[in-house]
Amino acid sequence: MRRPIIAALLSLPLAVGSKLPPAIISNFNVSVPMRDGVRLSTNIFRPGTPGRYPTVLLRTPYNKGDAITAAYQVYVNHGYVVVVQDVRGRYKSGGKFEPINQGVNDGDDTLNWIARQSWSDGSVGMYGGSYLGIAQWKAALTRNPHLKAIFPYVSGDDDYRDRFYSPGGALKLGHRLLWLSQNMKANGYAPPDFKSYVAILPVRRAGAAATGHSLDAWNMAVNHPQYDQFWKDVSVREHLSDVHIPVYSVGGWYDNYVESDLDAFSILSKHNHEDRIMIGPWPHVFSAIFPNANFGKDSQVPLRTEILKWFDRWVKGNDTPEPAHPVRIFVMGINRWRDEDEWPLARARNEKFYLGPGGELGLRAEHSVAADIFVYDPRNPVPTMGGAVCCDPRVFPWGPMDQRPVEKRADVLVYTTPPLTSDLEATGPIRVVLYASSSAPDTDFTAKLVDVFPSGVARNLTDGILRARYRDSLESPKLMTPGEVYRMTIDAGVTSNVFRAGHRIRLEISSSNFPRFDRNPNTGAPIGDDREMRKATQTVYHDHERHSYLLLPIVPAVPAELTSSRQARNLPKKVPMAR
Repeated sequence: MRRPIIAALLSLPLAVGSKLPPAIISNFNVSVPMRDGVRLSTNIFRPGTPGRYPTVLLRTPYNKGDAITAAYQVYVNHGYVVVVQDVRGRYKSGGKFEPINQGVNDGDDTLNWIARQSWSDGSVGMYGGSYLGIAQWKAALTRNPHLKAIFPYVSGDDDYRDRFYSPGGALKLGHRLLWLSQNMKANGYAPPDFKSYVAILPVRRAGAAATGHSLDAWNMAVNHPQYDQFWKDVSVREHLSDVHIPVYSVGGWYDNYVESDLDAFSILSKHNHEDRIMIGPWPHVFSAIFPNANFGKDSQVPLRTEILKWFDRWVKGNDTPEPAHPVRIFVMGINRWRDEDEWPLARARNEKFYLGPGGELGLRAEHSVAADIFVYDPRNPVPTMGGAVCCDPRVFPWGPMDQRPVEKRADVLVYTTPPLTSDLEATGPIRVVLYASSSAPDTDFTAKLVDVFPSGVARNLTDGILRARYRDSLESPKLMTPGEVYRMTIDAGVTSNVFRAGHRIRLEISSSNFPRFDRNPNTGAPIGDDREMRKATQTVYHDHERHSYLLLPIVPAVPAELTSSRQARNLPKKVPMAR
């Protein structure tokens, strides 16, 4: 199976070496038994000097390989044993690969096996990104005493909200099908073009089109479109109270998992003050270069240095200095790193920007009886243009892109502020409250936050979607009454950006963002098995009783002498916009 580019970059961060240094002892394809008798193939790289060492463990579905990488060699040279394991059902490991519900027991058994080895001192740390990150979270849920710390990046903490569906209940169609086509296709199967299989209806059949066979993982996801007990049982988010070890998470503003990375930190940090998080201006691969945006040379971070310092402190038990502040974020727009004391920022204040007639976006709610109407046709959805998508930019482009092509469409409502008179920072969760109606019993509403440059370039920052049947709860869907007006809140993700003086803040409202999210066929039927598509007439209100608005977390400018959020949180805010 050809490994996808993202998997290769995550599991092989440096070039593979063909010869082993004499100071390293290597054992390949060691068979490690699990509690049910399945054996997992494992490579072990350890210092040549006899003794007991702490261990760095990676559990990967992307092929552990048959050689040591330069990256692993760094850890061995630093006094660690490196253990790299093919997860269950992948490459040389036995069993069946079930990405939704495996990892907890196998992680626990592997940790116990490591602790029994003659070369182990009983202390283990885990690191890695994406699937390798979620494998760490699952192992941490076991409370295994040998696991001392984890360092997950771009991993998220919930299979429903991260990997299959969105916080608003729409299916992350392109992301999931692309990953499945690259990692779970039938032997010898050549998937059709990406644009072909994401368009297949009903959605249930798209999994087989992408992989060449019926997949339990895809079928189970389609069978459970709402956040029910099936998802709760396998969710890390639902069981974070079982995580009692230090966690250093890393994410990217343009990564699919960043919102959950931050949510997990926010929950855990209330009880574990040792946890740390770093968010940069990155997609799913930190080293990726955006063709349409440059965040400066300081945007790149030597991540391996951070990992070693983290493990030296918590796995080796050394008195290694840790970051003074628990949160480090990259503020786009001004392109600077900044340390904070918490997430969300305590000093941020939510400011309403009201949708108005003629595409206005302002601080005052205009008393207008006008409403904006558009027709959403699922046969001609608004195309995805960048954003926090995953996982191969050659197939599914990610990151910041100029949104003007989609803004020209008749089914995209565009609301824009006047030019800002001075810089304005928005850092935190982005929410949009819509008063809207539809001619359909179920439909979607999308929201996208955009930074408009003086040149006219409209750079996307973050976006989100709400499937209207989940307007009250992901657990209890309710169809709409056509024509009735509902108050709906769209979770539009998270960001940190300074809108510079002369820039404008823009909000795009529509009903599709395809194939980032699946199309709502507007019928009200179960979407996974629906072949029918209907047009829907959508109405967005901004009158004196139904003020739709964008909610931005505005952060006041911090004087140079104030470096922490705690010192600055009481500063007054000022929105520098012509009124």
